[in-house]
Amino acid sequence: MDITAQELKERLDKGEKVNLIDVREEYEFDEDNLGGQLYPLGSLPSQIDDLEDLRDDEIIIYCRSGARSGRAQQFLEQNGFSNVRNLIGGILAYRENERKAQ
Repeated sequence: MDITAQELKERLDKGEKVNLIDVREEYEFDEDNLGGQLYPLGSLPSQIDDLEDLRDDEIIIYCRSGARSGRAQQFLEQNGFSNVRNLIGGILAYRENERKAQ
């Protein structure tokens, strides 16, 4: 099941602890991020063991627009992760939602 920018923003605003995974490239992460851990999509297969502790926990994955994170979500689910959510529209939608809220 995916998650909307609005829902994620509300949860973060409440100070809720969420497992955020950013699958963009490092230069994108350096420009703007939501505080997630960086696991670029291309290196996710080699780093999957680092996420083993989260196998049964909710993981929210995001990228710029939602495409790469959708592929990452599919990859993790195929590897036994049971609660992976893709941020619909990615960080672009999240920032747009923030602007509208101001």
